[in-house]
Amino acid sequence: MSSLPRKRSYKKLPVWIVEDHHHVVYHIYRAIASRHLPLNNIRLVHLDSHPDLLIPVNMPADTVFDKEKLLSELSIENWIMPMVYAGHLSCVVWLHPYWAQQIKEGEHMINVGRDSSTTTIRVTSTENYFLSDGLYVCDEQLENSKLLRLDVVRVNPAKTSHVSATGHDAEKDSVTSLAKNARTDLSLDGELSSVTTSATLLPAEGSNWQGELSSNGTDVGEGDEDIGSTSYVIGRLTTFLSETDPYILDIDLDFFSCKNPFKEIFTQGEYSILMELYNFREPSVDADEAELEECLDRRIHQLEDLEAAFADLLEDDGEQTVARWAANPGMSSLAQLVSSLKARNSSPDYEMVHQAGLTCDSVELPHHISTEEEIDRLISAVQPVLKALPTPTLVTMSRSSLDEYCPAEQVDSVQSRVLAVLEDLYGDLDVHKDYESSNKDAQDCKPRTS
Repeated sequence: MSSLPRKRSYKKLPVWIVEDHHHVVYHIYRAIASRHLPLNNIRLVHLDSHPDLLIPVNMPADTVFDKEKLLSELSIENWIMPMVYAGHLSCVVWLHPYWAQQIKEGEHMINVGRDSSTTTIRVTSTENYFLSDGLYVCDEQLENSKLLRLDVVRVNPAKTSHVSATGHDAEKDSVTSLAKNARTDLSLDGELSSVTTSATLLPAEGSNWQGELSSNGTDVGEGDEDIGSTSYVIGRLTTFLSETDPYILDIDLDFFSCKNPFKEIFTQGEYSILMELYNFREPSVDADEAELEECLDRRIHQLEDLEAAFADLLEDDGEQTVARWAANPGMSSLAQLVSSLKARNSSPDYEMVHQAGLTCDSVELPHHISTEEEIDRLISAVQPVLKALPTPTLVTMSRSSLDEYCPAEQVDSVQSRVLAVLEDLYGDLDVHKDYESSNKDAQDCKPRTS
């Protein structure tokens, strides 16, 4: 009688560091092929300022079963969901800093499958994150669907530590104690029981975190003060992972400090016009299927028209072409945008302009360049959370610095500090700097949607 092949173990925890985030998929697939990770039901703990949960819009769903073709189709914003549809990932926890609010906090159960009408991958989530990219379909329209559990969990920076007379960090000691007892403190309903700790976690001093959350459509109301605290994060994660669950720890260094690179490429006026042109008109909160379909159809036509307009401008951006497109409903400000772009550059990169516009819907791309102190506080917040979890099977890390989502002047320092934390938690690491050769070859790297 045959049995399933035994899962293999690495002698040292491998850490694969790439530049562009989607390049981690290659290393994940290698770990599956070598039986260090199972074929199915892998969990992903994903620290990032961006969810990376979009889907290559026109990619046939069956592309996921051709590894080489799939790897050529992926980009930084869409590398996770194809692995869900392929059956490899079943649970994803997105750990996000307080300035990243693209998906509502909490648990989301999402069906991911093949759209029977287009044969592309689509989802059943009605979150604006998916609707604004035209990725929603009703459940009845999906074939070969897989259920994804997505947990969106905020992580707040730790407060400044108070070092005791003995030289020990009292707050870190307290959090470490909490981490060690996290599993035994879980009640039957999966919530953490009341734990007293001096390591209350808050956004860094001087950060207008309530204002930033409110501006992103998230109200900070009564009872929200614990969201992002150590006990909150550990409580959410320990309902997601057991001691024996194989999982990938994935870290984008822009979790600790994040830029919206398009804000440096375009003037404030140009960026405001892009926000207007690409603005996503949301459905009502209690929208029925008919309203959702109308919203989706309107959005898809809006994006198709804008793509066609900028493709046309690449060929000819003369007055007649601009005026013809600006006459379309909702596109009157196009003429002002082109005029401003040409005043600074006689041959604007309209492909780049469209890519920037695709990041403008109901929420802007996250933009929060952290101070060194804020980075340290975020690292201090992450360390006890990871300590409460079992050791991952594999660590993947993205620098995201060439396209400037993580500030280039900070990325090396952040990387070394994060690696020091991982080594402290897991012992000797098998670190692979897969980005070094690609960085030498990189020329004229442009920001992409994220």
